[in-house]
This record gives sequence, C-alpha cells and structure tokens, in this order.
Amino acid sequence: MTMLVGDCRTVMPDQGPFDMIFGDPPYGDTSLGWDRRVEGWLELARNALAQSGSVWVFGSLRSFLGAADEIRLAGLRYAQEIVWEKQNGSAFHADRFKRVHELAVQFYRSDAPWSGIYNVVQTTSDATARTVRRKAGPPHTGHIERGHYVSQDGGPRLMRSVIYARNCHGRAIHPTEKPVGLIEILLRTSCPPNGLVGDWFAGSGAVGEAARATGRRYVGCEIDAAMAARAEARIAATLPFTSASPAPDPLPGAAS
Repeated sequence: MTMLVGDCRTVMPDQGPFDMIFGDPPYGDTSLGWDRRVEGWLELARNALAQSGSVWVFGSLRSFLGAADEIRLAGLRYAQEIVWEKQNGSAFHADRFKRVHELAVQFYRSDAPWSGIYNVVQTTSDATARTVRRKAGPPHTGHIERGHYVSQDGGPRLMRSVIYARNCHGRAIHPTEKPVGLIEILLRTSCPPNGLVGDWFAGSGAVGEAARATGRRYVGCEIDAAMAARAEARIAATLPFTSASPAPDPLPGAAS
C-alpha cells in the first residue's frame, strides 16, 4: 500500500502497469477554486494500463461530455456505466432538479478486445420471489389440479446498474469522498485478486481502504500533502493483512 504526493500526471505513469485505474478528478461543474478539470491525465493513464486492465472514472454527464474528445484521443473505449444514487445531493439552481446521483464510467484500451479485459459478473442474492410454472406427470388435459406449479423464492440476479449507497456526508475526510462499499464493488468487478490498483486522485484514501479490504495492491497519488497524510493514516488504521491469503472473490455468477 503506497501513497505518493504530487501531480498524478508526473508521479503515476511510472508506477504501472495497473490492472485497474480509479479516477475521481474534479468535475469542473462549479466555480469553486479547486473544481478545475485536469487536462491530459487520461492519455497518461491509458499508457500506464495493463492490456487486460480498465479505467473507472467518476463524474457528471457534463464532465464526460466536456472530456469526450480527450477520451477518444487518449485511445480509450467506453465499456459501461453505473449510476450511484445517494440519499442527498446538490441543487445548483432552484429551477432545476436536485441532483442525487453521480456516474462512474468504465473505459478500456482501444487496442485491446473486450473479451480480454478482466471483468467478472457481479450478482446479488436479493431477487424477489418468483413463480416457476412447470407441469409434472402426464400432459395437462384441462383439469386444473393436474398442473404442477413450483414457487421459488429469491436467488441470484445480475447486479443492477443503479446502485444506492449513502454518501459520507457528516463524516467525510474529503469534500468529494466516495463510500468504500461502492468502491469495493468496482474493485471486485474489474481488478483481479492481488492486482494493482492505481488511484490517481486519492483524496481521502477511500480507494486504498477498499483495496486493502479486498486483497488488492494499491498505489495512490494526492496533490495535497496534508490530505495525503490523512489518507495514509486512514489506510494504515484498517485491519492489517494476515499471513494467510485473502479470501477469494466469488466466482463469476456467484452471489457477492
């Protein structure tokens, strides 16, 4: 687990190749002094990515539209996106809907086929009750009692692309901190066990905590030295790894 201090564009490229890159850059949606788009990092991230790796980037629709040309020129191809729904949000103007969601979009190298990208199926075990109608015995001849119906409750299903997770309001270290549970889903999906995660905008160190919890190696970078120290302390305070290997991830198709 490594935390570096500096501009990710100069510090991180030589730390790869990364099995997965996590990016939570400023969105450029507001007039706040720190909320300025970081130019040029996507191409550097793509070049530091393993052939089978992918990049998950948090942002708003506005930020992705603004970066569309940069994404294409960086040699990245869109894979999928999730919507993070939170319990509260922001209202930039009184005449617009209150925004209670953010996007996380996955990209992969345009010179790599999707079939070679590490991306396992994520499932949940919270499927609601469903009825499976099957006939048993001789063919149904019109008598209702001759039909045999079996009710099955619950079971696994594909994880939905809209994921609800409470944000860190009131307990956050960083103003744009993401919940660890949400990050863990992305790590288990797109980074192999013991793979290397590159966290190019480390902020509070939430990705490092999630990486440690899921048995992934981690290199983070934060430009604010004071914040980097807090992030490093946060990661160090999590339970240390034991000498035993971390628990394996569920097999593709199994409940996670």
